[in-house]
Amino acid sequence: MDEIQLSLNPKGHGAFFIEKDGERVAEMVVSVAGENLTVYHTEVSEKLRGQGVAPKLLKAMTSYVREHGLKVIPLCPYVNAEFRRHPDQFTDIWNQDWHGKP
Repeated sequence: MDEIQLSLNPKGHGAFFIEKDGERVAEMVVSVAGENLTVYHTEVSEKLRGQGVAPKLLKAMTSYVREHGLKVIPLCPYVNAEFRRHPDQFTDIWNQDWHGKP
């Protein structure tokens, strides 16, 4: 499995991603603002489906959040479903107070 990288622009927008032969084959689109990391979308190329790539992106994101003392706003349907399915694993980083606030 190729290494998961993180790219954030100066405004805090970017993604955790995997590139293979110059092509982005998986990504989790995020933004960081204040104490929150918002996850918008997770996408994995057909080439990598069934290889556990989305959970690896999720693990990379949650590790980053914990290292930096952030909270997650899971707008991405995949991340939101995982947080709801395994709340005990994410209670420490899940911003459950955020409900559409800017």
